[in-house]
Amino acid sequence: MNPRRVLVAYGSKHGATRGIADEIGRTLKADGFDAVVLSADTVSDVSGYDGVVLGGALYAGHWNGKARRCVRRNADQLRRRPVWLFSSGPLDDSAEQHDIPPVPGVARRMNSLGAREHMTFGGAVTGETPGRVSRSLVRHGKGGDFRDPERIREWAHHIGTELGTMR
Repeated sequence: MNPRRVLVAYGSKHGATRGIADEIGRTLKADGFDAVVLSADTVSDVSGYDGVVLGGALYAGHWNGKARRCVRRNADQLRRRPVWLFSSGPLDDSAEQHDIPPVPGVARRMNSLGAREHMTFGGAVTGETPGRVSRSLVRHGKGGDFRDPERIREWAHHIGTELGTMR
């Protein structure tokens, strides 16, 4: 019996969301799935996957453009399979303290795709993150890595459990 194929795609400008996608992919692989992690801008066809996990970084309340364009390119096929969405964004521990609802643009995409759920994880802006805004945030003590690997793995196990029960 072949393992279920899962695409984990991410839209990120500087890589924090990729770290979340990588953790989800590793967890799904450990759970016996054939998980593929790709940048959302390289995804042109999702028809070969049994499920899709798609994430985007939040910038000023907007989901990353690569993730939005991935949804537009693949909307018809995404509606035909289970989809989970995630965001990375808050530069504090608020995502660990309580569930953060998706920003309005992501909520609209959830509804249009019939996505099963959405999760927001903390973001990351460190001294290695390129860009003037990032450097300013770090200089003013507002940077850090607020991604919780255990919370990410827990959500990935949850996705695996749901996929395992689907026919």
